[in-house]
Amino acid sequence: MARTPSIGRTAVRRDSKVAAPARAGRKPAPPRKTRTRDAKASETTPYHHGDLHDALLKAAETVLERDGLGGLTLRAVAREAGVSHAAPTHHFGDLTGLVSELAAIGFRQFNLAMAAAGAIDTPPMFKALARAKAYVAYAQAHPGMYGLMFRTERLDMTRPSLHEAASASFAGLAGAVGVSLQQQASDEALSLEHAAAIARAWSLVHGFTTLLLDGRLNDILKRLPKGNDVETLLDAMLRSTVARPPGP
Repeated sequence: MARTPSIGRTAVRRDSKVAAPARAGRKPAPPRKTRTRDAKASETTPYHHGDLHDALLKAAETVLERDGLGGLTLRAVAREAGVSHAAPTHHFGDLTGLVSELAAIGFRQFNLAMAAAGAIDTPPMFKALARAKAYVAYAQAHPGMYGLMFRTERLDMTRPSLHEAASASFAGLAGAVGVSLQQQASDEALSLEHAAAIARAWSLVHGFTTLLLDGRLNDILKRLPKGNDVETLLDAMLRSTVARPPGP
């Protein structure tokens, strides 16, 4: 009888040894919670997987070009970037802030393309033709971005980055037209002749580009003589409208 308690205690100890693996089996639960907390933290960390600000803008451009402006939402951008839905709001405030920063990138890309086209060592008329072709080429390569850049009702033009980039774009156009007129562009005032020339050049190329992107030039293009395309049509149109130097 004296040994019975000892057996009971031994049984208890054996039971505890058997139960121990069961508790050990539950140990993965805490790591799962830890990973969940880490994942949530990484989603809201401003510089997760590099520069999250830039990553969100790259994701926004991808969504814009793939799904159009109608598909560009904060949630869609967060999903594309693989971060929490709160991340875009944290960085840009709202959708207007996001698309405005995205449009600023578009204008900077556009300005670089215009500058490269105007850097060729040719007479002003040929520089103007090169810039016009670069204008259309940029829009063809980035139709979503190009469309966004001119959707003023969706943008906050007072944001410094967008205001600076858009102003630089206009200054480049005004300067290029001024060279052809042998007039100095001014930040504050334009002569009527200079203003009219800017409006004419911009309307001509922007109108052509818009019609092209909307597919409204397809009927014209398919009727062109063999060997002609968008570029030759644009070139012919521009050459028929640029001022020719007086001759004998």
